[in-house]
Amino acid sequence: MDITHLDLPGLLLINPPVYEDTRGLFSEMFNEKKFHLKTGVDFRIVQENRSISYEINTIRGLHTQLPPAAQAKLVRVEHGRILDVVVDIRRGSPTYLASVSIELSDDDHCQLFVPKGFLHGFRTMEPNTRVIYGVDEHYAPELERSVIFDDPELECEWGLTGVETLHLSDKDRNAPTIHGLDHGFVFEPVRI
Repeated sequence: MDITHLDLPGLLLINPPVYEDTRGLFSEMFNEKKFHLKTGVDFRIVQENRSISYEINTIRGLHTQLPPAAQAKLVRVEHGRILDVVVDIRRGSPTYLASVSIELSDDDHCQLFVPKGFLHGFRTMEPNTRVIYGVDEHYAPELERSVIFDDPELECEWGLTGVETLHLSDKDRNAPTIHGLDHGFVFEPVRI
């Protein structure tokens, strides 16, 4: 498993080994022990979620779940292609309110590890895109929060030209700006 540290502390791109022969391919998508040895991060998946987006330019996000049930996520694309967007909302972080956008697809087998204390969302770049993400805390609807995807203060890069027809849930379309989000995330430096 190859690990790439991205521009926001704790955000990791994971490239699992892929073994291919005449039958097809095999890949160990996640191994808790190997992940911990390579990153120093304790991450145990307790729930796995799958979303299917029928239309290109479907936007899901930006979402987070608050403490005490904050979630770290391991995101991968099962079919299709997305632009994954994350925002650091940990107070005291050297990258507070900075964002990263990264393309993930079923062709590259890469996964994005999103630590607790981040907003997360994605835009589909192909129809019928399926995304799977494992989380380390169970879903707690009373602690789920959203921020509008195009909040100008966040300056997220969604790769949009302005002529696309976007597909959002009512919840995401009517989400508040970052100033409407009250959370308890604080940056804690980690040595890896």
